[in-house]
Amino acid sequence: MNRAVPSFAVALLALGACGDNSEGIPDEILPESVYAARCAAPRSGIDPTTNQPFVDTAGSALDEKLWLRSWIDDLYLWYHEVPSVDLNAYTDPVDYFDQLKTPARTPSGKAKDQFHFIYKTSDWVALSQSGTEASYGLQWALLASSPPRSLLVAYIQPGSPADTAHLARGARIVTIDGVDVQSGSDVTTLNNGLFPANLNETHKFVVLDPGASATRMVSLTSTSIAITPVQNVGTLPAPNDKVGYIHFTDHIATAEKELVDAVTQLRGKAITDLILDMRYNGGGYLDIASELAYMIAGPTATAGKTFERLTFNDKHPTTDPVTGQPLQPESFVDHTEGFSLAPGQALPFLGTSGLSRVFILTGSGTCSASESVMNSLAGVDVQVIQIGETTCGKPYGFYPADNCGTTYFAIQFQGVNNKGFGDYADGFVPGGILKGCTVADDFSHALGDPAEARIAAALAYRASGTCPAVTARRGAESTEHTVIPKPPWRQNRIFRR
Repeated sequence: MNRAVPSFAVALLALGACGDNSEGIPDEILPESVYAARCAAPRSGIDPTTNQPFVDTAGSALDEKLWLRSWIDDLYLWYHEVPSVDLNAYTDPVDYFDQLKTPARTPSGKAKDQFHFIYKTSDWVALSQSGTEASYGLQWALLASSPPRSLLVAYIQPGSPADTAHLARGARIVTIDGVDVQSGSDVTTLNNGLFPANLNETHKFVVLDPGASATRMVSLTSTSIAITPVQNVGTLPAPNDKVGYIHFTDHIATAEKELVDAVTQLRGKAITDLILDMRYNGGGYLDIASELAYMIAGPTATAGKTFERLTFNDKHPTTDPVTGQPLQPESFVDHTEGFSLAPGQALPFLGTSGLSRVFILTGSGTCSASESVMNSLAGVDVQVIQIGETTCGKPYGFYPADNCGTTYFAIQFQGVNNKGFGDYADGFVPGGILKGCTVADDFSHALGDPAEARIAAALAYRASGTCPAVTARRGAESTEHTVIPKPPWRQNRIFRR
């Protein structure tokens, strides 16, 4: 389960504590509402999400496990594939939750469900609403996870400790707290340095800056980082001054205002083409994806069309089981939803009535809500030209569910576009369903630089309608299997209740 940060080592799924357990399991498991908020350690005080007292009452771990089993049986998309699991074999409800998912595989052989995870509810509220996390303010790019390993900086957050230390895209990490990144065996030290668990942790990195011949030592201290999800907005230099560029990293609440500002800026420049860089965008709120897709396609292409239609399991063929509303196609959102702007404001859009095509830069870190932007635009005949590498493949989503201070995430629905397509569990491949070019990530140039390989390929395709002859990143190792490690909350598609 995705409770731990990504790591160099392959972690085995930890089994819960087993042994004698005197808890009595009822012959019939009742609806989840019967067990909800019956907690082994009930919370007290005010719930910050409702401004009302917590609804928790005194209960037991068995009550929490019964709620989980009932909730999964009712809402999990593949509930009929979940194995029978002995409740008494797991004393911790979270360990029990780990087991409540399908063991099936996709056609390519990867796990059908890679998205089963939890957060402490207070952490989830802080992360999803403000976009803050304990971090140095940088995104790692792991080009090789086993020796000889290769670890680079993908991008940084402005004003962060990484920014203050003058780290930049393409910086290579040589050692972490004295352990060699390329071949060191102490993966615990490596992971602890890469992914600080707490604020005010200091770790030492030896780095080789882009273009440098000598390494230097950098000390980084983790702090609460507010993510800037929209960066490097502007038009490219002439002769491509009618091409807009947006680097977009996360569909979090603060992205609503930043995307509106970006589109307003580019609309004022009268751009005719857009390069939307989502190579590191793992997803987030689906409503923000819908807003973005509308701002690209405009009112004419989206009028009366479906952004996404949700399909739940066969127990809920006609009604959204969480909201209770009849299942209807989700339209493109043409107004602000209140994430970080006042709700109900008309959204701007590019061009006179939208763009007829968009260049989207992708990689293995392009997931979930980002893929929904691509799929929804293709569904209304906006030409999506994919430049980069295969996306991660997450046509699924969920409503986060809090119970007793833990927020659970389990796949509940699959989305399809206006044409009924949503079968991309193995990702979008450039030149496959969507037109485009396979281009390796280019860490030798800044994001937004017209000479960066993926941007250069998009511009070449724009000029000729074909992929450039040379698309590999110049003079360095392959990025085909690059991992962009992000916590689970930044790698999914999420609906608000």
